Amino acid sequence: MFPFRNILFPTDFSAHSHAALKYAAGFARYSRGRVLMLNVQDAKVPANLLTLPSYVFEDQENQWLLELRAKAKELLADPLLDGVDVEAVFVEGDPATEIARVAFEHELDLITVVTRDRNRFSLAFGGSIAEQIVAESPCAVLAIRPPQRDFVEHRGGQTQLRLNRVLLATNFRPSSAAATQLATNISNHLGTELHAVYVIGDYFEQISVMFPEGGLAALTRLRSYVQERMAQFSRAFGPRASTHVAEGRPYQEIVKLAANLDADLIVIGTAVHGSLFGSSQVLGSEIERVIRTAPCPVLCVPAQKVVTPLPALVTQAV
Repeated sequence: MFPFRNILFPTDFSAHSHAALKYAAGFARYSRGRVLMLNVQDAKVPANLLTLPSYVFEDQENQWLLELRAKAKELLADPLLDGVDVEAVFVEGDPATEIARVAFEHELDLITVVTRDRNRFSLAFGGSIAEQIVAESPCAVLAIRPPQRDFVEHRGGQTQLRLNRVLLATNFRPSSAAATQLATNISNHLGTELHAVYVIGDYFEQISVMFPEGGLAALTRLRSYVQERMAQFSRAFGPRASTHVAEGRPYQEIVKLAANLDADLIVIGTAVHGSLFGSSQVLGSEIERVIRTAPCPVLCVPAQKVVTPLPALVTQAV
């Protein structure tokens, strides 16, 4: 079964957020699934907003609800959603928290979001809403940053997924297991090339701690280990799978390889940790940088989604 059937499309009804709709609709149409269109407000919205009688909106205090209903109905009539099972849901609260809650309660498989360029203030004092969603989500998140390489084409009432090359970024740890499962599942269903990359980071101090024999000897040993694991990957996934080993800053090497391959999708595991400024979950800086600089959409897969890890690809951390 294709991994994405129940898809969450969060929207603020802006043209910016609309860029994620064709991905949600495309996956739902391909898998004969459904799209849950979610809007988060800072005030309570009636559950039956779309069917409320007109007299309710005569009250001046409810004019914002009338505008919200008009925007929702306009989006539901979008040609991208023709023939797609779609439901609109309105909730109140913090966007990232509510999106994660709805995804969990409705047992959704995928969230499609659009990232925004970050300014110096946001870099210093917190991430974008999209990155918060990735950090808190219980399911995979497709992060889109227009303009990017686009693998969904909607023309003449038909939507096609034009995925030719998928790039899996792996570290062979449990945090990559779910990403590996999804990448191989997508590749098998759509007949795409599957490329796996391991980046040996430029962190000699960390390598020296992991390997007491010293930096250079440790790097030699790590290179040998990675080559062996990549050979296992190739044997496990057949002729459509290609492997790559790079050295340098992880996000830079992943993004550079994606550009060189003309990859349509990057798949990466997203282990998160607690924020220093509260209980919220935050991403690692390398993952954030991949999302912000990738030449194609990035499928972020939380480690906790692992159900049956692949033994050949999950071992104790190096």
